[in-house]
Amino acid sequence: MPTIPVTQRGADLLKSELQRLKTKDRPAVINAIAEARAQGDLSENADYDAAKERQGFIEGRIAEIESKLAMAQVIDPAATNGGGRVVFGATVELEDERSGAAVTYQIVGEDEADLKQGLINISSPIARALIGKEEGDVAEVQAPGGVKRYEIVAVRYQ
Repeated sequence: MPTIPVTQRGADLLKSELQRLKTKDRPAVINAIAEARAQGDLSENADYDAAKERQGFIEGRIAEIESKLAMAQVIDPAATNGGGRVVFGATVELEDERSGAAVTYQIVGEDEADLKQGLINISSPIARALIGKEEGDVAEVQAPGGVKRYEIVAVRYQ
């Protein structure tokens, strides 16, 4: 069974979402279904159809999260010794060779990625280009506008 790398923050987010789905969303949709049933004829009841659809989404998401948590390999970036190389969980400071713009990203799991917060998915093109490189190396990333070259300014494990 393959493992899914995730930071502790990512695992906590998944656990929090699972808790909310099980304790709030699931009971609410069960009540909505019961109320829709009480209205009578289910064949033309849009409330019932919407509630059943929502229930299917919630149950599917619960199963998905439980599966991800079962396969999760929680990695603490602060305890990682990448030897100066970019690895999962590392925070990387980059400089665009063309524009000189500086950006900082942390490489995280799929469910915790948020570009606005500087969290990039391990399987994103830029993360794949960075993995294994070290400070001073140049990473080439195939972007929609062409190839972008980033110099790795610093690698931190925090």
